[in-house]
Amino acid sequence: MEDQDFLGFIKKVKDYTSIDLALYKEAQMKRRLTTLRMKKGYDTFASFFTAMTKDQALFYEFLDRMTINVSEFWRNPNRWEVLEQRFLPEMAKRTRRLKCWSAACSTGEEPYTLSMILAELGVLGESSVTATDIDEGALEKAKQGVYSDRSIRDVPAKYLQKYYTQDKMTYKIADSLKRSIRFQKGNLLTDRFETGYDLIICRNVMIYFTEEAKHLLYQKFADALRPGGILFVGSTEQIFNPGQYGMESAETFFYRKI
Repeated sequence: MEDQDFLGFIKKVKDYTSIDLALYKEAQMKRRLTTLRMKKGYDTFASFFTAMTKDQALFYEFLDRMTINVSEFWRNPNRWEVLEQRFLPEMAKRTRRLKCWSAACSTGEEPYTLSMILAELGVLGESSVTATDIDEGALEKAKQGVYSDRSIRDVPAKYLQKYYTQDKMTYKIADSLKRSIRFQKGNLLTDRFETGYDLIICRNVMIYFTEEAKHLLYQKFADALRPGGILFVGSTEQIFNPGQYGMESAETFFYRKI
């Protein structure tokens, strides 16, 4: 009965939102959502779903638990340094109109990090930065651009001084960076992607998907890149056979479209 209850929940969520929980690793997803359901006092997933459709705050909390919105500026700093010192300068020499996408951007730390680097290279004004996430609550936080000191601990000093304003215990992102990013809702598994991207950043998201979903996504990302474009993935998300997607390893956790 418990399994049927959860399977019914998966179907209802897909019908209601187009989010297919079956493409996420079941054990992880079921454990996290069971914890949330019990915390909120619902005996079954059926009753939990009914409540979610009537309570927007609960629905956003479900999305937040599903997507694990944990992010920081300059997460894994040595990888960002590679992007800052090698790949983006190479791209900027070729064109000042870079087309970039932060996929599954969570609360915005990742696209803001990218925009700071583009600003320092002098190409932000002519480039486009799109940031998408399935969680509208996370996107609202991203648009506000207000962060705790935990989020900024790896930000280099020159960026911290130039692009943040401290207000007691929080740090506010410069308005110039806010204006540079187009935040919008997006579902990686079902949406059609734009094409011609110079850079796609999708980090620490694939680990939650099934192998089938990963394969689908890597192919969609490869198709969305222009020839020579770069896909930047998370520190636990190496692609072991990038050639099957028409890509090659350019550096650890960076893949170039052939």
